[in-house]
Amino acid sequence: MDAPYAKLEALEPGIARVLAHNPSAFTYYGTQTYLIGEREVAVVDPGPDLPEHIDALERAIAGRPVIAIMCTHTHRDHSPAARPLADRTGAPIIGCAPLALETVGPRADASFDGDYAPDRVLEDGQKLVVDGERVTTVATPGHTSNHLCFGYRGALFSGDHVMGWSTTVVVPPDGDMAEYMASLNKLRKRDDRIYYPAHGPAVTNPKQYVRHLVGHRMQREKQILGLLSERPRAIPDIVASAYPGLDPRLTIAAGGSVFAHLLDLERRGLVQSQGDEWKAA
Repeated sequence: MDAPYAKLEALEPGIARVLAHNPSAFTYYGTQTYLIGEREVAVVDPGPDLPEHIDALERAIAGRPVIAIMCTHTHRDHSPAARPLADRTGAPIIGCAPLALETVGPRADASFDGDYAPDRVLEDGQKLVVDGERVTTVATPGHTSNHLCFGYRGALFSGDHVMGWSTTVVVPPDGDMAEYMASLNKLRKRDDRIYYPAHGPAVTNPKQYVRHLVGHRMQREKQILGLLSERPRAIPDIVASAYPGLDPRLTIAAGGSVFAHLLDLERRGLVQSQGDEWKAA
């Protein structure tokens, strides 16, 4: 597939995207930056600080007023372009709270953006108006503690919380499996007609797909409990058994998600740690 990098693609009236050229095992073909509105616009997930991407966004904006530059979270594939784009457009940076932590393992594309400095932090349920239409914040911690989604005209910009091409990585200490599951259940109660994630294709059957994601995580939890019921195991052993055929580039991330499951199970009294190994309680 020839990915349409640096091109403005209209998705529906009032929603368009520009794909950043930062493909990886964690970003699919790259970060999708969304423009919402027509006469005036907001930018959702400005993406990495790549000059060609920022130039493409400026061309896509085409001189229109920019009401806000909105970030779902502060991984480096999402928020670093916010400041240079703000400098070019004069728009405020509005959205998630700042958060800078070291991630687990060599994920240079997804480590935290320590330079992110929003002009305004949005809380759950807050609203702003773009081109006469309301944008509503939906707090969805789990992938990161500061993750937000944004609802607009029946669409949800789901960042990394829900993606159509891959399950979401949840890596402690900031990623939290219990919070992630609670956030998925929160989305199940909404009536969004479509999700536009930061990576991969749109999700056109949101309720059904979120149910699938919840079921997948519950099945993974049962799988981990089953493995630990056989004997105590270290996380690499669990990953090797639970993820056959895993892309080696994703081994550390899978270990992080297993660790997140184990911490959740430990809080619920179902497993115990003993040194580097875990056992059923």
